[in-house]
Amino acid sequence: MIKNVFLLLSLAILIVSCQFTETLDLNENGTGRMTIEMDLGEMMAFTDEFGTDSIATKMDTIIYMKDFLEEKKDSISKLSEAKQMQLKKMENYNVHMILDTEKSEMKFNLFSDFKDISEVNDLFKGLEQTASLMPGLDDDESEEEKEEESKDIIGVTYSYKNGMFKRDAFIKDKEMHQQEVDSIKSVESFMGSMKYKLKYTFPRKIKNASVENASYSLDGRTIEVVAGFIDYFKDPDVLDLEIELEK
Repeated sequence: MIKNVFLLLSLAILIVSCQFTETLDLNENGTGRMTIEMDLGEMMAFTDEFGTDSIATKMDTIIYMKDFLEEKKDSISKLSEAKQMQLKKMENYNVHMILDTEKSEMKFNLFSDFKDISEVNDLFKGLEQTASLMPGLDDDESEEEKEEESKDIIGVTYSYKNGMFKRDAFIKDKEMHQQEVDSIKSVESFMGSMKYKLKYTFPRKIKNASVENASYSLDGRTIEVVAGFIDYFKDPDVLDLEIELEK
């Protein structure tokens, strides 16, 4: 059942309009929670077409990655050292999957509670690593192909110090990034309505923000910024953000 949900996740990224929301709840002492949510509600219309009618009508489950990796340690030990190191970094991540076919609801949340926000750098990479753990999704791929796909293309770093918060996205491998940009041209029309939203809540009111097209909560502590997913993939800088909090 879980394998089928991850299959839908992979298909949704390719052919269906889905929405990504990156949510941050930051505490004064620098601890907090970061979540990436994928809303795959529109994918529900495609479940029968892709042979996923065996999926339960309702599911609400949390996978604690530390426990999951321990359970699968024998299989993981057979992977390359590089792949094992990547999965090791997933220990502090957890996955929350929600499915309700009657309400046409499907959500996939990857979240991590952190002591320092730098611990969740490249959280989105964890989404790919989590899917790769599911049996059957890539059984036909060679180990070399899996390693090639696991290379980072876009990275994100976060920092918070003395009331200043920064989100910096950047391209790690320009050549591979251009190849990926070229490869999605044929499906851009399907992905045109996909959005990537930032929703960040801070312990104090926001004094200044580096973006103009943002919306704020009534108490001034939460900021929301939205960009087209394709725009973000082509130029990660569109969601760079600097926040100064009131003292």
